[in-house]
Amino acid sequence: MLRLEGVSHSYDDRAVLRDVTLDLAEHRIGVIGANGSGKSTLARTLNGLVVPDEGRVSLGEWDTRRHAKHIRRRVGFVFSDAANQIIMPTVVEDVEIGLRSLRLGKAETARRVDEILVRHGLDGHRDHPGHLLSGGQKQLLALASVLVTEPEILVFDEPTTLLDLRNTRMFRRTLAGLEQRVLLFTHDLELLEGFDRVLVMEAGRVAFDGPPADAVPFYLKLMDAADEDGTS
Repeated sequence: MLRLEGVSHSYDDRAVLRDVTLDLAEHRIGVIGANGSGKSTLARTLNGLVVPDEGRVSLGEWDTRRHAKHIRRRVGFVFSDAANQIIMPTVVEDVEIGLRSLRLGKAETARRVDEILVRHGLDGHRDHPGHLLSGGQKQLLALASVLVTEPEILVFDEPTTLLDLRNTRMFRRTLAGLEQRVLLFTHDLELLEGFDRVLVMEAGRVAFDGPPADAVPFYLKLMDAADEDGTS
């Protein structure tokens, strides 16, 4: 189970996380909040991309301060801009690179890569440059490059931000079919349908923690109040 204990973090003198304590055990957890609420920094603490100034983030007996490499093998991270994860000349090479550190051997590497490309409809693009794919295909490639390593948990940071409606719907279907535990950080409230739990972030703290049916109205009221303050 992912656990945060008294996690705080600042950039220069600006506090972005303030004493966050959470046990993240459910199969589908969503995290929502306005820009600047601390969502993205919270997401990045979960696999050690950000090590908090104070507190501890752990997965079982491992914590991100000392065991980031082990945790990243079990907690995959998908960025909002898939282009940031596409680093190799071709689609197949981009999926393969994540397996190098596992030293699986050529046969097992090829099996995993072929399987994941077929599963996500990318097998016809295996020798194409990843950066020339459509927006939706880039997001699928970023996801495939993480899934091929067989993580237990997937963290998504605003995965539909750069997608049009058709590709957002495609992502929603893909998300619904994933077996892994998912932590989804998003502004797209429709993606939270069927989730087990939703956290609402405000000013670096968890302002609400509960089912989507309660969390979304709470968040909308929070935004309405912010709009009223902004116009007063």
